[in-house]
Amino acid sequence: MKKFDDWNEVKKQVHSRNSIIHFKEREVYWASIGENVGFEQNGKGSDFSRPVLIIKKLNNHLFFGVPLSTQNRSGSFFYEFELLPDKISTALLVQAKVYDVKRLDQKIGMIQKDDFEKLNVKLKELLGF
Repeated sequence: MKKFDDWNEVKKQVHSRNSIIHFKEREVYWASIGENVGFEQNGKGSDFSRPVLIIKKLNNHLFFGVPLSTQNRSGSFFYEFELLPDKISTALLVQAKVYDVKRLDQKIGMIQKDDFEKLNVKLKELLGF
């Protein structure tokens, strides 16, 4: 069962955050992405969070990002890479969207440049660019 009421309480806290995180493209953060509808990717745990890769900084408050998973998946909707040593992460390209910086919490790391470039090529192909 979806926990929309629980997420709504967390969302109020996330919205009221005043600190601004200075983020960069290629960085990965834990982000409170919430309890979402249908097959959209959900966050996990009490803060409804999951790792998100910053694809494009739009301004100091918004970025285009891709949620990550530790489940191995293949196909045109996904890109697998090693973020942490001996740990495969899967970028859920089909779930890419714009996020507010208020959702960001703790920095996890940064994707390698060559993986980031390959991921971007695959994302552009998926989006038809």
